[in-house]
Amino acid sequence: MIVTETERLRLRNWEYRDRDLFFEINSDPEVMTFFSYRRTRAEADALFDRNRQTIADTGFGFYALALKETDEALGFCGLAAVDLSPILPSGTIEIGWRMARRHWAKGYVTEAARALLAFGFETRGLGEIVSFAVPGNHRSIAVMERIGLVRDADADFDHPRVPATHPQLRRHVLYRGTRPV
Repeated sequence: MIVTETERLRLRNWEYRDRDLFFEINSDPEVMTFFSYRRTRAEADALFDRNRQTIADTGFGFYALALKETDEALGFCGLAAVDLSPILPSGTIEIGWRMARRHWAKGYVTEAARALLAFGFETRGLGEIVSFAVPGNHRSIAVMERIGLVRDADADFDHPRVPATHPQLRRHVLYRGTRPV
């Protein structure tokens, strides 16, 4: 299932051949710098299966981000339901991404995220899409700003699923995008 494409990229559901890449991006310490955990192979495989099924069932999830020319997965970029009530209302859709290090700094995430915003607003009829990150995650925040999301400083929050053992990762900044009129 192809969700959308850009000049260089394809956003699609995960295929079994993508499992190694999915594990790589979820276990790499540098990729996961702003997360309080790294996934084991079994944990990554279980998340892979859940994500793949959610995309098949709902059309939402963190899609495989692949090169259009070769269909090689590079990471993910997606639109997914956020479960952070009461911080964010039920039904809120988040845009998020994660890339293998060897594919950083090539503009892939920005290109994919712009296409997904258009897909979310124009095709899926969403009124708002949010994104959030640890304040020190300057790369992700730069992408949020490049794709036109706007910081809502009054809505910054302490992430309830970040353990107390990682206080430096609890605070998150919130960015919002709304459907163009």
